Amino acid sequence: MSAEADGVWVFGYGSLIWRPDIPYREKRVAWVRGWTRRFWQGSHDHRGVAHAPGRVVTMVPEPGASCGGMAYFVGAAEMGGTWDELDYREKNGYRREAVRLEFREGAADGAVYVAPVGNRAWLGPAPFPDMAAQIVRSAGPSGANIDYMRQLAGELRRLGIEDDHVFHLERHVETLARRDGPGCRADRGKTGGDHVR
Repeated sequence: MSAEADGVWVFGYGSLIWRPDIPYREKRVAWVRGWTRRFWQGSHDHRGVAHAPGRVVTMVPEPGASCGGMAYFVGAAEMGGTWDELDYREKNGYRREAVRLEFREGAADGAVYVAPVGNRAWLGPAPFPDMAAQIVRSAGPSGANIDYMRQLAGELRRLGIEDDHVFHLERHVETLARRDGPGCRADRGKTGGDHVR
């Protein structure tokens, strides 16, 4: 991947924001222009199961858009093992892409994992109430899908990153969760390992 001589910037826009699990030297809030974050990827291995996938984020191209997240600089000596780990954890439909990262000050080349349209776990767009219902009822080995949704929305707010899609979907999810009460399946999940975007 295109990178600085002594390492690589790895961009995370999903759970990599709060659970990097990679040996980084530095982290910075960053944006990728021309892409937007969407809950359009299925999760059969973390936040759902094969017959009932959850929904997690991917990035899709959109002219004029911007996707904010966290970038981690990994030294060259650690990149071999880091790519192996990330490739394994992102095996459910994601591929590595080169991107240009913009920081609050400066910019750099980097890499990101994106689930392209039509991959084997692709769910695509759906009405917000339908996506919310899927998130509320889904859970997998890494825990409840609603925990992923809540963690992502909370981290974006903490970092000062606006995302209308995520926040609008969150409102639908929380409305359903309040209606269903604390006994709903999603509230019983446990958060463990996760996707690393």
